[in-house]
Amino acid sequence: MTSTTVEDLVDLLRGRRTLALTGAGMSTDSGIPDYRGPGSPPRTPMTYQQFIGDEAFRRHYWARNHVGWRHVRRAQPNAGHRALAELERAGVVSGILTQNVDLLHREAGSRALVDLHGSYDRVVCLDCGHLVSRESLAERLDAANPGFVESVGNVADIEIAPDADAVIETTAGFQPVACEVCGGVLKPDIVYFGESVPKERVTRAFAMLDDADALLVAGSSLTVHSGLRFVRHAAKTGKPVAIVNRGATRGDDLATVRLDAGTSETLTALVDALVGSAPLSGAPRRTP
Repeated sequence: MTSTTVEDLVDLLRGRRTLALTGAGMSTDSGIPDYRGPGSPPRTPMTYQQFIGDEAFRRHYWARNHVGWRHVRRAQPNAGHRALAELERAGVVSGILTQNVDLLHREAGSRALVDLHGSYDRVVCLDCGHLVSRESLAERLDAANPGFVESVGNVADIEIAPDADAVIETTAGFQPVACEVCGGVLKPDIVYFGESVPKERVTRAFAMLDDADALLVAGSSLTVHSGLRFVRHAAKTGKPVAIVNRGATRGDDLATVRLDAGTSETLTALVDALVGSAPLSGAPRRTP
């Protein structure tokens, strides 16, 4: 049976080294919309199969991303990101698994971090594996498409998805660019829908979960398997699961504590309640 108060959450996590699993709801207070939160518009993200299988899909994606990545780049960590970083420094949070690609946890100061779905700021060649920064690619795309960004209007007024995809319709004529090393197909270094998380990341994430005493889900509906599997593993191995999210999640039936609340205010309340009174890393743990 789940509970519904911050006090229940504090009581559950006190004395336990907790691994956090975060989703798009963590970043809504930084101005990056989520996919499935209350009030979010319907979205149909491009799949990996569409991207690799159709040149027209790739052109459409790169045109929209060329606008949207600028919005993600200028986003700043919010109170929830800063709270998790502070909880990590205090030894309350042992690490973070994030499904987000916006790098805001890292910018907030979190260090024990696995970017499950990659990061928006790198681009990889699907043919030779060469990596380049998104900023350097932007310079090449600007040169190949002069005036395109200006033609779509103010970036601040355009709807942006969590993967830096800008909702613009006119993409005909946009010219993507190829890998400078081999002429191959370039793709953002993020995990698309229909694509698997790299095995080494999954292995590291499970190791971090096995080393923790509890799992805290923050801002994720757990709709996709890449996040839900960690909740199922925690429950299967007897670790308590706490979920903080606006709206229902696929892991609610496995939660010990479930709060329908925002991440910024809830995680800030955790800092107020636990930092200073919680054992530091290496101190005796409370048994699950």
